[in-house]
Amino acid sequence: MSGRFAPRPVIRTTVRGGDAARPPAVPHQTASTARTRTWTPPGPLDLALVLGPLRRGPADPAFRTTPDGAFWRTCRTPAGPGTLRIAARDGAVEAKAWGEGADWLLTQLPPLLGSLDDPSTFVPRHRIVAETWRRRPGLRLGRTGLVLESLIPSILEQKVTTDEAYRAWRLLLRKYGEPAPGPVDGRMHVMPSARTWSLIPSWEWHRAGVDSKRSATILRAVRVARRLEEASKMSLDDASARLQLIPGIGPWTAAETLQRSNGAADAVSVGDYHLPSTVGYALAGDREADDAAMLELLAPYAGQRHRVARLILISGQTPPRRAPRMTPRNIAAL
Repeated sequence: MSGRFAPRPVIRTTVRGGDAARPPAVPHQTASTARTRTWTPPGPLDLALVLGPLRRGPADPAFRTTPDGAFWRTCRTPAGPGTLRIAARDGAVEAKAWGEGADWLLTQLPPLLGSLDDPSTFVPRHRIVAETWRRRPGLRLGRTGLVLESLIPSILEQKVTTDEAYRAWRLLLRKYGEPAPGPVDGRMHVMPSARTWSLIPSWEWHRAGVDSKRSATILRAVRVARRLEEASKMSLDDASARLQLIPGIGPWTAAETLQRSNGAADAVSVGDYHLPSTVGYALAGDREADDAAMLELLAPYAGQRHRVARLILISGQTPPRRAPRMTPRNIAAL
């Protein structure tokens, strides 16, 4: 389940004739007047747990935490690029936003922090799940309302180590993303537009360590970006089916995307390298569990299976390692 928040360490484009023209550089946007909003959550809220899944590695150009306890993220919203700063204070959430997408980001603040998540029907049926739920009552499943920003990094995470995927995301955003608006120091960037993704030449994907299969899947997705964004307002089944119409996007990638864009409480990452053994070990002591065994164990939690997986992951009850870590590939050196 590469790229998810957890306490543990997760058509080829042929360009001929020389270097392809890059999109024109966007000058760094200096700090502008911030839009502000204060929102009081209806119950316990742990910002780190809610926002953690949106971070793609410790050096994610689109996400940052600061020593004052604030969370910063950049987004390409339907209204344009924006930067959002979120901090908890005296039981309320104080948010500031900059850029063309500032108003959109502040409007979407409550759903982002889990206001639409309804855990009232959730009933823990295993000791480890119940204990973690009791200790971490601030867990909520937020929804960004943005499909592409979760889909592209999820595609990058297919069949590779988390370090490889994080590196690719970091390099591509720094080279092709826009400098983030607001009072940032130049290290934060806004994800490229769909058109900019489509213009990245094949050798730049290669330099970032992205093989032709994953880059081709991203290129197919950005060509129908508007249709994919519609999935953020669909039911889980319909949204998953919409995403999987794109060759190269399967159940795992769709689930990883919809967990974030839609706050889908039942989106299970079937096909994950680690999740079946983690769930099997936590619920039944079975470290050899496969997808079928995992789904059987999660069946009593129908409608809340992703929530249970998150609780298991943050419990720290993972099976002891018995083999060396997977060796990262160096595609760029080939």
